[in-house]
Amino acid sequence: MFEVLAYVYDHYWQGDSCPTLPTLQRQLRQLGFADTEVVNALLWLEELKRASQSWHPTAASACLPNALTTNAMRVLTPAEQLRLTPESWAYLLFLVSVDALPMQRFELVMDRVLACAPDPLALDEFKLVVLMVFWSLGEEPSALVLDDLCDNPSARTAH
Repeated sequence: MFEVLAYVYDHYWQGDSCPTLPTLQRQLRQLGFADTEVVNALLWLEELKRASQSWHPTAASACLPNALTTNAMRVLTPAEQLRLTPESWAYLLFLVSVDALPMQRFELVMDRVLACAPDPLALDEFKLVVLMVFWSLGEEPSALVLDDLCDNPSARTAH
């Protein structure tokens, strides 16, 4: 599924250029992606689309007093705790600490993490989920966060 999602992000990072799901499904199958992977990825994308359409960054915080939004603590469920590798958890904490994932966006990321296969998500898979959430919201993270999300450590050249 992640190979399909990576292809969609790489080729349609401008969300308005993405074809309809039936057209995209035909294109992906013609490219040789397995049917089950295509279907799983497109279902995941459709659920992401629905979730991001109901996401309003100001509406969620407007309902809560200011003290609650700044001092709130999110407790992770046991199911959520099992979904990411230690490297992915560390990266999630990094994104929260640099304010790239305020609470509402954090919830959307965790929703999509839970919608993935039951195995813990490796760091590159988690980064792709985060990128897809930004993509679905029509937002782009700050340049440094975007660079880090797209970074491939194995392609780095040591000096």
